[in-house]
Amino acid sequence: MLARSRRKRRGGPEPKANRLERARNPRLPSDRCLGVVSPSCGAARGLRWPQGRGVLRRRRPARRQWRRRRQRKRSWSRRWREQRRKRTRSIYPVRTRRTIACDGGGYTLDLEREEEKENLKRMIRAHAQVIRAVFLFKEAGQKNLGESYSSIKLETLSQRFPVDLKKLTMLNRDHDTFIFQEVGGVRGLSDLLKSNLNKGVSPDEDELLRRRDIFGANTYPRKKRRSIWRFVFEACQDLTLVILMVAAAISLSLGMATEGAKDGWYDGGSIFFAVFLVIFVTATSDYRQSLQFQHLNEEKQNIQVEVIRGGKRIGASIFDLVVGDVVPLKIGDQVPADGILISGHSLAIDESSMTGESKIVHKDQRAPFLMSGCKVADGYGSMLVTGVGTNTEWGMLMANLSEDVGEETPLQVRLNGVATLIGIVGLSVAAAVLVVLWIRYFTGHTKNSDGTTQFVAGTTGVKQGFMGAIRIITIAVTIVVVAVPEGLPLAVTLTLAYSMRKMMQDKALVRRLSSCETMGSATTICSDKTGTLTTNKMTVVEAYFGGTKFDPCDNTGMMCTSVTALLIEGIAQNTNGTVFRPEDGGAAEVTGSPTEKAILSWGLMIGMDFKDVRSKSSIIHVHPFNSEKKCGGVALQVSDTEVHIHWKGAAEILLASCRSWLSTDGSVQPMSSSKHREFKKWIDDMAMSSLRCVAFAYCPCEPKMVPTESLDKWKLPEDDLTLIGVLGIKDPCRPGVRNAVQLCSIAGVKVRMVTGDNVETAKAIALECGILDTKDAASEPIVIEGKVFRDMSEAAREEIVEKITVMGRSSPNDKLLLVQSLKRKGHVVAVTGDGTNDAPALHEADIGLSMGISGTEVAKESSDIIILDDDFTSVVKVVRWGRSVYANIQKFIQFQLTVNVAALVINVVAAMSSGDVPLNAVELLWVNLIMDTLGALALATEPPIDNLMKRHPVGRREPLVTNIMWRNIFIQALYQIAVLLIFNFDGKRILHLQNESREHADKMKNTFVFNAFVFCQIFNEFNARKPEEKNVFKGVTNNHLFMGIAGATTGLQILIIEFLGKFFDTARLNWRLWLLSVAIGAVSWPLAYLGKFIPVPVRPFQTYFKRCSCRRKPRQDEEQGGRS
Repeated sequence: MLARSRRKRRGGPEPKANRLERARNPRLPSDRCLGVVSPSCGAARGLRWPQGRGVLRRRRPARRQWRRRRQRKRSWSRRWREQRRKRTRSIYPVRTRRTIACDGGGYTLDLEREEEKENLKRMIRAHAQVIRAVFLFKEAGQKNLGESYSSIKLETLSQRFPVDLKKLTMLNRDHDTFIFQEVGGVRGLSDLLKSNLNKGVSPDEDELLRRRDIFGANTYPRKKRRSIWRFVFEACQDLTLVILMVAAAISLSLGMATEGAKDGWYDGGSIFFAVFLVIFVTATSDYRQSLQFQHLNEEKQNIQVEVIRGGKRIGASIFDLVVGDVVPLKIGDQVPADGILISGHSLAIDESSMTGESKIVHKDQRAPFLMSGCKVADGYGSMLVTGVGTNTEWGMLMANLSEDVGEETPLQVRLNGVATLIGIVGLSVAAAVLVVLWIRYFTGHTKNSDGTTQFVAGTTGVKQGFMGAIRIITIAVTIVVVAVPEGLPLAVTLTLAYSMRKMMQDKALVRRLSSCETMGSATTICSDKTGTLTTNKMTVVEAYFGGTKFDPCDNTGMMCTSVTALLIEGIAQNTNGTVFRPEDGGAAEVTGSPTEKAILSWGLMIGMDFKDVRSKSSIIHVHPFNSEKKCGGVALQVSDTEVHIHWKGAAEILLASCRSWLSTDGSVQPMSSSKHREFKKWIDDMAMSSLRCVAFAYCPCEPKMVPTESLDKWKLPEDDLTLIGVLGIKDPCRPGVRNAVQLCSIAGVKVRMVTGDNVETAKAIALECGILDTKDAASEPIVIEGKVFRDMSEAAREEIVEKITVMGRSSPNDKLLLVQSLKRKGHVVAVTGDGTNDAPALHEADIGLSMGISGTEVAKESSDIIILDDDFTSVVKVVRWGRSVYANIQKFIQFQLTVNVAALVINVVAAMSSGDVPLNAVELLWVNLIMDTLGALALATEPPIDNLMKRHPVGRREPLVTNIMWRNIFIQALYQIAVLLIFNFDGKRILHLQNESREHADKMKNTFVFNAFVFCQIFNEFNARKPEEKNVFKGVTNNHLFMGIAGATTGLQILIIEFLGKFFDTARLNWRLWLLSVAIGAVSWPLAYLGKFIPVPVRPFQTYFKRCSCRRKPRQDEEQGGRS
């Protein structure tokens, strides 16, 4: 209600009623404002738009305004107002309601008067429509905007579009149908965006760049990558390194206090240097792996989409889309940006990724808004892009996601358990060594190099005694550092990163890390036929129409024009493909699926004018191709009195629905049993020639049979069809597939073909690929139809599942049942798939392999690995890389356990017996660097060898350390312990150091032991490359990284001994001791060669202990039972 203000002049204080109302609703403008409207609307009403404010000042006298409103209010009846308001709300639901206040010379608008607000809004919108129409008329001039690109001239780079980014973003996010209708629907919006609904935007780079500048790019800001200093900080949090740094700090301060700054800093400083070196190398390695994984994540998000530009369908990255693009959508696609539906048939969208609701939403002209990130669940259509990047809900969501820190694979979990167990053993040994050394030290049994006692009670000073205790702690902590195999998880990360990078070169994109290692255990591969085993480059080679075989297949001159026209109508309209003819008269470009491209190309050969045929009839309803029914249909309005229903699909399935057939003269003949057998024989003959058989059928329909309402739910007639003809499409096998299948057979991996094609076609392709041989082809359980397998009981399926090699006419559900049955039989199953309906089977399988070219986004999201070239040989390469990951991890485990056992035993025995260790803290840190980071880097990057595919798959529950590895570890560790302990206890005599001073002789002896120990690891690194082969040098020169690391380790060892003696507490060695050190290390080569002749049992050693424990347990149970 309007309340009269008591103030007499304008510009006075605001009325109290207004202030109270604005206090309740802070969004209300002041009483001097008309409302929040656009500048164009204000210009239409002669109002002035103040700078910097979102409101309009009114100029009309307040009293005259009030009288007019009172008169309008009295003339309206309450009943009419109520009906009008309900109708307005039902047609145009406005989500965001604005509140309007006016100054009226002392009057304010009561918020309860809803009709006043609605009336004012309608007036403003009407004026906005007029302004928009005038603007468009002025913009277009005398030209037709829908005609061509030449009519849409973008004159300068700075020229703005009639719609701004803010309003466009509001339209996308609010899904405001009222605003959408105001601008003239999708056609009006496309005019505002200067796009063409049929041809899209211009492909000119300057035009695309201009649109990105104004409306934004289809990208979102990435989370700032972690810097290398972050990895340095994480490396510094290692508890053992922290203890070492504390000990180094104490040693440094006490050393400088007792021995002076010149000589006292060496012990503590050298430990600091070694710790910082370990931290730097670890952080650098982790940082490099982080960059690699980030690059792979970006590859996963780079989705390829189809877009129409310049009237031509082209492939583009999802990041290259711009506002105004026209994007075709089909089942399985991801909606690449926010947009408006242009046209569609049975289009259903899964919006669960945005709304959280699993309900499928059907899109049409009443609900045209499409959200980025959602999936097309059914149907097809096209959309106009209206929002990209962070101007979409999906973009904002992705921009706010935290950085992916990676996943921990099952192998990493197992290795962490192994490392923890070994760490506990090392910690226990270090604690024992610490106690023993302290007892020996404080009881006076620890001697200096000159033979004097290190600690004498009552004589030794506090600082000196404290220094000795700290030195012992440093030795114990360093034993822990060496004993804990921290390099095991690092080796897995390095191996996975290296393998993933190399697999990208082999056309395989890994989406989940765990699939790399799981692929090495695969026992069976369930592969699609089309595009995986075959080239997916289809051509029509046979044609049967009107009961006649055409030879050549495009010689349709014997058919009458009515039959040819009907056939061309079915080809042109019942397809998702398109034909683009360049204006320069070049060859026509056909797009679509491989099958549709083959059919459309054949249609062009028989005289089809794609554009002309499509213009002669309009599509009423579409039944999209269904992988369950194996066919798809379309209803066409040919004239006011005639409707045609066209079907296309699997030949034998459509043949069963036909009650008549069309002869070459255009007459309709009944489908007799003999004619049916004749058509069936043609289909079988084509199938046995490995041809895909596609049939065309139609039936006329009266217009009155077409429902006027709920057209989307109309079920097209499927019976009483008339068969037009059958095409035979050739899809040849890929080169190299036969060899790849044989390689899988040698590797113990069973290849099974699962296809939706005819059983005879599947059998012929399987024979051609080597999946079947001639002996197996006749037996029925080996080649089975999907329906037969589906109708079996679960027990019956499990009984025959391992015999199945080829499954024809299978549905996605049949593939899922096959995977489940194989898994219950203990198989590790890999499955290939490309369709949306393959998603359940891909998700259920141990390894899901989707196709990068023909695969839908839904299939890719459900898969673990994407095969980028759709080639089966790439699948086999993935198996090879999976086995290589496992093998490289085993190589590193063998190498590291050898170092761990040898270093631990040598130091413990020496400490227990003499109270000192031959390998000091700095030397052990250098050894730790060799065996952890550098060793992992050298062995984890070994390329896969051919011998990997001659082994059977590794069971996922088999122990990581095999009997062969235990043998190799035992031989090398025993040799190193024996030789180095001999030199430790009797080295002065063996090395002829009796003439040297005792201190110098001890330093020379310890330096020699350290040098020989390091060279033992360098030579043993070569042995670890080939745990089972006698020739450990095979292919070593091809691994440049391995050779580089081995050379760098040798060079650094020489540098340490000869030039860094102060830091490492070592002495320079003469050439005889150098040769002897190298010779001791080199002995490991012939020793490893001879050791491989020692036979080992196939059964793992661990199972013997488990069996013993299992035998003891029943006895214990019996004893307990007897006691009770």
